Amino acid sequence: MAHEEVHHGHHEVSVWPVGVGLGALFAVLAFTAFFQWQMPFLAVIFAGLTVVTLLGGLAGWANEFFTTGHDEKHGRIAIVFFVGSEIIIFGTMFAAFWRAWVFNAHEWANWVPHEMNLIMPVILTLILWASSGAIVLAEKAIEHGNVGAYNKWLLITIVLGALFVVLHVMEWFHLWESGFTLSSNMYGTAFYMLTGFHTSHVLVGLIAMLYLLWIGLSGKIDETKTTAVVATGFYWHFVDVVWMFVATNAYFVGSIPALTGGH
Repeated sequence: MAHEEVHHGHHEVSVWPVGVGLGALFAVLAFTAFFQWQMPFLAVIFAGLTVVTLLGGLAGWANEFFTTGHDEKHGRIAIVFFVGSEIIIFGTMFAAFWRAWVFNAHEWANWVPHEMNLIMPVILTLILWASSGAIVLAEKAIEHGNVGAYNKWLLITIVLGALFVVLHVMEWFHLWESGFTLSSNMYGTAFYMLTGFHTSHVLVGLIAMLYLLWIGLSGKIDETKTTAVVATGFYWHFVDVVWMFVATNAYFVGSIPALTGGH
């Protein structure tokens, strides 16, 4: 009688998701304490707990995977759904920008600051394009088991991403000092909303890549565990693509009324 091979499912138990869940809870409490309860000191405490529990939980969870886990490749599907949800969020923000732009077209030209530098978004775009190319090379390197090249190209990606953030923040300070602030007018609100939200995504990507670089330098990654790298790369390409829409709207579309004399 033939013996059939029976596969028993292995259920993994981890405490690290608890930290992630607590981080999400503390983040909500931080916003509630600041905006609803008007208790900024308590909000700072909750914000600190958010950082500790969320980053600690994510780092511990990821480290557990790279040391004892098995790559099931499910993360590639998950990142697609995550990016899909982000597209919806960005879409609503673009819709809000265009609504403000259309309904305030008669005075929008007066809101565009003379200090608006339309060369800066071009420079920032080139930086992000270069970083996308670098992370592709990092992915190819780890898929072939070349950890050294993986570390090199991932570090280059991180440097380029950090350069994007630094230049962008410098641009914000320059515009802010000229009087173009978050509350100066509808354009200011929309400009900082779009560019700030995008930059927050760049920072998330940088944090993820810093962790992946540490994993590479510590020798915990090889060609059998590439899902995290591929998922991060996919997310980074999304950040790159959405930036072109952010730059086009926040900088160029926003400046059109001033460039055309308000017509």
